[in-house]
Amino acid sequence: MPDETQDVISGGHLVAKALKAEGVDRIYTLCGGHIIDIYDGCVDEGIEVVDVRHEQVAAHAADGYARVTGKPGCAVVTAGPGTTDAVTGVANAFRAESPMLLIGGQGALTQHKMGSLQDLPHVDMMNPITKFAATVPDTARAADMVSMAFRECYHGAPGPSFLEIPRDVLDAKVPVSTARVPKAGAYRASTRSPGDPQAVEKLADLLVHAEKPVVLLGSQVWTTRGTEAAVELVRTLDIPAYMNGAGRGTLPPGDPHHFQLSRRYAFSNADVIVIVGTPFDFRMGYGKRLSSEATVVQIDLDYRTVGKNRDIDLGIVGDAGLVLKSVTDAASGRLDAGVSRRKEWLDELRAVEQTALDKRLPQLRSDASPIHPYRLVSEINDFLTEESLYIGDGGDIVTFSGQVVQPKSPGHWMDPGPLGTLGVGVPFVLAAKQARPDKEVVALFGDGAFSLTGWDFETLVRYDLPFVGIVGNNSSMNQIRYGQAAKYGKDRERVGNTLGDVPYDKFAQMLGGYGEEVRDPADIAPALRRARESGKPSLINVWVDPDAYAPGTMNQTMYK
Repeated sequence: MPDETQDVISGGHLVAKALKAEGVDRIYTLCGGHIIDIYDGCVDEGIEVVDVRHEQVAAHAADGYARVTGKPGCAVVTAGPGTTDAVTGVANAFRAESPMLLIGGQGALTQHKMGSLQDLPHVDMMNPITKFAATVPDTARAADMVSMAFRECYHGAPGPSFLEIPRDVLDAKVPVSTARVPKAGAYRASTRSPGDPQAVEKLADLLVHAEKPVVLLGSQVWTTRGTEAAVELVRTLDIPAYMNGAGRGTLPPGDPHHFQLSRRYAFSNADVIVIVGTPFDFRMGYGKRLSSEATVVQIDLDYRTVGKNRDIDLGIVGDAGLVLKSVTDAASGRLDAGVSRRKEWLDELRAVEQTALDKRLPQLRSDASPIHPYRLVSEINDFLTEESLYIGDGGDIVTFSGQVVQPKSPGHWMDPGPLGTLGVGVPFVLAAKQARPDKEVVALFGDGAFSLTGWDFETLVRYDLPFVGIVGNNSSMNQIRYGQAAKYGKDRERVGNTLGDVPYDKFAQMLGGYGEEVRDPADIAPALRRARESGKPSLINVWVDPDAYAPGTMNQTMYK
C-alpha cells in the first residue's frame, strides 16, 4: 500500500492526465463499474464525458471525431459485452485508417482466470483489428501506456489502438513520484515525410511529359490535411482529378479539374495514373480497372499498401500533402508542351461526364411516386451549402448518393469507409456536431442502416445537437435484395431482407426531435428547409421506390 503521507494518484486519474496530454477533450462512453474511475479523472481534467446508449456508437463516434478534428478520438467501455459491443467500431476505424483509442475494462488482476464478472480475452480479440493492443499491468504505468497506444495509432497509416485496464489496476492509488506521466508533445515524433526525393523527381518528370494524366485523391489527402497541396498540383499541372472517400470535396463542384462520372473511362485511357492515399482494394477492382498500358504511380502513408494487389511503375511512401507539394515544386519551371496539350484531354473527359449526366437527368428530375432515389439524392445535393458536412450511412441509397452528392468543401464528406459498416450515421453526427458546432450536418440513412444505431438519436436530442437527417425508406435491405434476385431469381429475392414500414418521422418526434414524412418528390426540398429551420435533430422519412437500384449495386462483382 502507498504511504498515505505522500501525494497519491489513482489509475483512472492517470489515464485522464494522459488523455489530456494528447489533446483529447471528450470521451465517448457507456458506463460500467470497471471504468468509472476514468470518469472521475476526466472531471478533474476538464474532459467531457459523453454517454451514449450502445458501445458501438461510442466507438464510431471516436472514429468520427478523429476524422473531423484531425486529433485521435477516444471511447471508454466496460469489460466483456461492453468491449465486444465496440468491436465493430474499432474494426471500421481500422479499415478506414482512423486514429482512435478504445479503453476497455477488465476484471481484477487478482482474479485473473478465475471467472470474474465480464472477463474475456479482450486483447486477443482486438489484436487483428488494431495497430496496438495491450493490458495495463500496473497502476504506475497507466498514463505511460495510454501515451504509448496513441503513439502506435500513428505508425504508418493511422488506425485504432486498444488498452484493457484491470479494475484493481485502475482503482489503485500509487505515489505520484512513481508514475510516469508523459509530457504533452514530448512522447511522439512527427510522421510527416515528403517521400524519397528521387522518386518525387521521377513523378514530376512523368507528369510534365504526360499527355493524358489523371490523379485519384483518396482519404489520406484529408487525413494529412493535404488539400491545399493537392489543389495546387492539379491546377499547376492541369491534371483532371477524381476524389473518393474523405478526399471528396478537395476540389469544389464546378472546378474545371473536378471530375466524377468519367472515372472508369479515364482509368482506361490515361497514360499516367497517380493514386493518392487509396489502396487497390475492392473499390478499385484490386487495381485491375487501371489501364495495363498506363504508367501507374501510388502514393501512400503505409509501405505495405504500395504495390499491393497490382504492380506499379513507381511507389512513394509519405504524407500525401507533402509529397504532392514536393512534386509540384519539382515540376515548376519546366512545364512543357505536355501540359499545354491537356485541354484536349480535359475536354474529352468533360464530354464523357456530360453524356453520363444527360443519361441520368430524367431520373434526377423524376416526379414519380414512390420517389426515385436519384431524385432524392439530387434534392439533397442542391440543399447542401459550403458549410454542410454530409454523412452517408446505408447501402443502396448511399450508393446512389455517391454518384450525385458533391460536398462543396474539403473534409465535408463522411462515410464508413471500406469496411462498409452500417450504423455509423448517428454516431458520426454526434461526433461532427460536437467537434464542429458551427457546421450544418446533413445525414442520409438507409432505413436498415438507421435501425442499427438509431436509438442514439435520443443522445442527439439530449445534447441538443441539431442536424438534418433523411431516411431513404424502402422497407428493405435493398442492396442485398438485388443480389438475391440476381443470383437466385425473383421468387427468392425477399428472403431475410424485408423490413417493416417504419414511420421514422414519428420516431424522431417521439424522442423530442423534428420529423416529417414525404411521399411526393415536390415536397422534399420544403421538408429539408423546415428541418434546417427547426433547430432540432430531425428525420425526414422519404418513401423511395423499392424497385430502383443504384448502378453501383448492380455492378458489384459478388452478384455476378
